[in-house]
Amino acid sequence: MVTEKPRLMLVDDDPLITDTLHFVLSEDFDVSVAESRTQARSLLRQLGAPPQIALVDLGLPPAPHSPDEGFKLIGELLAYAPAMKIFVLSGQNNQTNARHALALGAMEFIAKPCDVEQLRSQLKDALRLQNAESVAGNLQSGCGLIGESLAMNVLRNQIRQFATAPFPVLIEGESGSGKELVAACLHSLSARRGNAYLSLNCAAISPTLAESILFGHAKGAFTGAESASSGYFEDAGAGSLLLDEIGELPGDMQAKLLRVLENGEYQRVGETQIRKSRARILAATNRDLRDEVRAGRFRADLYHRLNVFALRVPPLRELEDDRLALLEHFRSFYAKEIGRPPFELDHAARQAWMAYPFPGNVRELRNIVIRLAAKHAGDTVNRDQLAAEFDPLAGEAVAGSDALLNDPQAMMTFAQKHLQSQFNVSLDHILRLWEKSYVEAALKLTHGNLSQASRLLGVNRTTLYGRMQFFETTVE
Repeated sequence: MVTEKPRLMLVDDDPLITDTLHFVLSEDFDVSVAESRTQARSLLRQLGAPPQIALVDLGLPPAPHSPDEGFKLIGELLAYAPAMKIFVLSGQNNQTNARHALALGAMEFIAKPCDVEQLRSQLKDALRLQNAESVAGNLQSGCGLIGESLAMNVLRNQIRQFATAPFPVLIEGESGSGKELVAACLHSLSARRGNAYLSLNCAAISPTLAESILFGHAKGAFTGAESASSGYFEDAGAGSLLLDEIGELPGDMQAKLLRVLENGEYQRVGETQIRKSRARILAATNRDLRDEVRAGRFRADLYHRLNVFALRVPPLRELEDDRLALLEHFRSFYAKEIGRPPFELDHAARQAWMAYPFPGNVRELRNIVIRLAAKHAGDTVNRDQLAAEFDPLAGEAVAGSDALLNDPQAMMTFAQKHLQSQFNVSLDHILRLWEKSYVEAALKLTHGNLSQASRLLGVNRTTLYGRMQFFETTVE
């Protein structure tokens, strides 16, 4: 019996690297090669099932001397397949770039030239962890959200309230925050849990095939349609269908989806027969769909149909001590999987853990734990060792803002530079702009909820409303 090899995508514009690694790794992996971010996106759509592992160079055309294309590709790959394990393989041995790539969701950074046998071993280890994560997810019953913070308990209560309703749910949250887990919770706590639960990433489907993938097609409906095929709506039956990255759905498909949401009706491509969908629709996005509606990229009527119930998955920086609960959970899990004793954090390291903003959210936290479990099994990790796993760009941003807001000398220095570079400065205008920025930030974080925003800002609701009215007439 021939065992199907795991899929690996290699993205690098150096033919010597790609030819060598393709030759060496093809013994264990089904290797596909792309030379740029554009080619990688095209290749993903051709492959059908996403690769389990990706090796990504940071310096890709059209800007091979900059890491930006590689950074963007990491985000796109994880949006396409959140479970994918990404290794950054780059000649740009810059620690800042390397650590930023890890914060974006890459599992490990490997500098060129690499030890091929060591790389092969790391890839196999990643596959074993991926399989263990998949099995753990399948065995998990109920709603596996971890944490007891106020934000997590609010989310958990909302899930319980919305799970039994037949209406769509819009799940909003940053990349890596766990929107897919929330969708699975909604299904597992509903009366539909005995039926199918399907997930489709709208960012991963070709616009030309989107209608067929969603609704199915008749035999001969288009070139290559050698037999009739059902789509996701039909396959979901009376279960739940998650449309992930719903903001990426093409405009013409938005209109067809709206029809299904309004009356349940759809047609296979090439058929006139009207079919009825019984599936409950869950939609997830890391975009602000209200901004997309205002920009004309997303239909307002579809947004309101999807937004019957809305859930906001909080970013990790808002989850207080839940960061320690997640640390304990993942530390125990991965120590068991690799068969080595768990690491510990000393007091200073635990303080640093709580202070770090985790821009990559739970995905970043999990990958940090995996690396610490491999490097420091059975050891006590100190602050410097932990800081080496953090994204320095995130740390600098937080440190800079803290210094400006909490250090009078830093604020005075900032003010001096501003006054020297401007004429006719208005102190009242500057103070209003700062206050308006904080009010708008609080409203955005709470999705316009005045009560929650007022608590964030430490003012009462009436005061906040008054400031909002004042800004409308005084701040340009």
